[in-house]
Amino acid sequence: MRSTPLLTHAEPVRGYTVRVDFEDGTTGDIDLSYLLDYGGVFEPLRDPDYFRRLRVDRQAGTIVWPNQADVAPETLYAHVQGRAASTA
Repeated sequence: MRSTPLLTHAEPVRGYTVRVDFEDGTTGDIDLSYLLDYGGVFEPLRDPDYFRRLRVDRQAGTIVWPNQADVAPETLYAHVQGRAASTA
C-alpha cells in the first residue's frame, strides 16, 4: 500500500508555481523554482515555456516533463502540506 496519495492534476499557474491535486483531496500551489538550482535533467526547466510543458504521469502519480524529468510524489505532497525540504 502507498503511503503517499497519487497526483491527479497539475497545472502551471504563474512563474514556476504549479497548482496540484492529489487523490485524497489535498490541493495546493507549489513553488518549484528550487529545481532550477539543479543541473542535468532539470536544466531545460530554466526555460519557462519548457517548464509549462509539464504533465501528470498517472501511473507514477507525479509531474513529468518531456525529457522525463520528474519530482517524487512524496516531495510534492510534502510541499503542499508545508513540511518539505527543497529536494527533487
